[in-house]
Amino acid sequence: MSVKIEHQTGVKAPASVVWEIVHDIERWADWNPLYVEASGTIRIGEKLRLKLVLPDQEPRDLEATVIDWTPDEAIHWKTTHVGGLVKTIRYLEIEAKSETGCIFSNGEIFTGLLGPRIAKQLRPSLRKGFTALGEAVRDLAEARWQSRQDGAT
Repeated sequence: MSVKIEHQTGVKAPASVVWEIVHDIERWADWNPLYVEASGTIRIGEKLRLKLVLPDQEPRDLEATVIDWTPDEAIHWKTTHVGGLVKTIRYLEIEAKSETGCIFSNGEIFTGLLGPRIAKQLRPSLRKGFTALGEAVRDLAEARWQSRQDGAT
C-alpha cells in the first residue's frame, strides 16, 4: 500500500523557465521555503543533501538519491527512513500546457511497512509545505518570464 500527497499549481510561464528554477539546486536556499538548504547534482544515482522545513515540524536533514530526471519535465528522488520501514519517492514535475504555460506538481509517495502511517501523520504539514513550494516556484517563474518579456519589447 502507498499514500500519495501532492500539490499542483498553474504557472503562466514556459516549462523551460520552471525547469531552470528547479534544476538549479544550489540556488534553492534563495527561494525555496521547503528545502532551505540543498546541494548535490541532478543526475541518476547522485546524492542530494537537503534540509527539509515543514510547517509545524522540526527541521530535518535528509539524504536522497536521484532516481530519475528529464529536462523541462521532472526530477524524482528517493529516501529511506527507519531502517527501510518508510520509503518515499519525492517528485517535482512540470507539464507543459502551451508555449507559455504549464502545471507544476510536487508531491511524495510513501511506501514501506510504516510509510502510510507516517504519511497520514505528516499530511497537514506536507500539504502546507507543498503548497508553499508550488507558489514559490510559480511566483519566481512568472516574474522571471515577465522580466524577459519586458526586456524583449
